[in-house]
Amino acid sequence: MDAISTAIEADWLGACQRASERLSEMLASTTGIADRARETGSRGSGGDRTLVIDEAAESIVLEELDRLHAEGHRFSAISEERGEIDFGDPSVRVVIDPIDGSLNAKRGLPHHAVSIAVAAGETMADVEFGYVFDFGPREEWWARRGAGAWLNGVPLDPDLKERRGGDGRLEVLGLESADPRWVRESIDELAAVAYRLRAIGAIASTLCQVAAARLDGMVSLHNCRAVDAAAGQLIVREAGGVVSFPRCSAPLAAPLDAKPRSPVVAARSPQTLHRLERIHERR
Repeated sequence: MDAISTAIEADWLGACQRASERLSEMLASTTGIADRARETGSRGSGGDRTLVIDEAAESIVLEELDRLHAEGHRFSAISEERGEIDFGDPSVRVVIDPIDGSLNAKRGLPHHAVSIAVAAGETMADVEFGYVFDFGPREEWWARRGAGAWLNGVPLDPDLKERRGGDGRLEVLGLESADPRWVRESIDELAAVAYRLRAIGAIASTLCQVAAARLDGMVSLHNCRAVDAAAGQLIVREAGGVVSFPRCSAPLAAPLDAKPRSPVVAARSPQTLHRLERIHERR
């Protein structure tokens, strides 16, 4: 068995579950807004100011990767805070957001999640395993390429479709990167496609809501980073949905690096996906 296959077939689910349990304990011990808002004084590889809880969360996840590396698995890691970290093989990429929705975590708002994806290549299309644990509702989402997706151990139904009103508009659309200026620029298209908007504030968690058909689709109004979307996009796809990164050369061609490359769009059907992509064509 070659190095790539041994790394891909490592116990990623077990490692992610151990990390999420320890992250839950860390967050439970830091509940006050003042403590959660403390900054380290530096910026992560994505450009955001690093919170103390971000740094602590990343250390927890990297300790689990150290364990897998000690077992003989070779890979590289890309994390929101530290950027790329060499664990012996750049052909396998582990894409980590220790706390997606850091602002929610900082303010004590419910949806914030650890997001971990494992890929046998350089783009979203190459992701083999995705894991998201949302600390607010305490929901565990994960998927394996070609094997399906699960929520708290129960398989997600790939046949679920979006819900529409009589005029064809979606019942509920998830919205991320919800800067009021970007919403203003897209408001006519958003009104034309959906009855209601929901802004959760965490891309990984929002993608998972599409995977379960709780949301009929989602669109980010600004470029997102691979660490935000790599795991969630696989969960959507394995749950019967579709995803695209419309500013890239192909729907799943977004590179697995630390730079914001493209918005992400997700839906329960290709027709809805294409309709949502038009929001970006007109901006």
